[in-house]
Amino acid sequence: METIYLIFIVLLAAFLGFELIRKVPATLHTPLMSGSNAISGITLVGALVASGAENDTLTTVLGTAAVALASINVVGGYMVTDRMLGMFKKKQGK
Repeated sequence: METIYLIFIVLLAAFLGFELIRKVPATLHTPLMSGSNAISGITLVGALVASGAENDTLTTVLGTAAVALASINVVGGYMVTDRMLGMFKKKQGK
């Protein structure tokens, strides 16, 4: 029965996330991504804890994969944010 509850929570979160993002205007997508980048940093900390804990091999492998994926997400988010902020800088010489 616990598995059914977990599946229900994942499906509900996916549906609500999709509906929330779908209703956000295009002009707010990049600032919203910047905010979610902080959440990815928290995910990275959790992944580090999971991969460094003295658990079985599967937990260590999944934690290491989570560290790699969360790191890519955080770096990509910062790159997009930096690019967005660069669009608002005044161009020199004009």
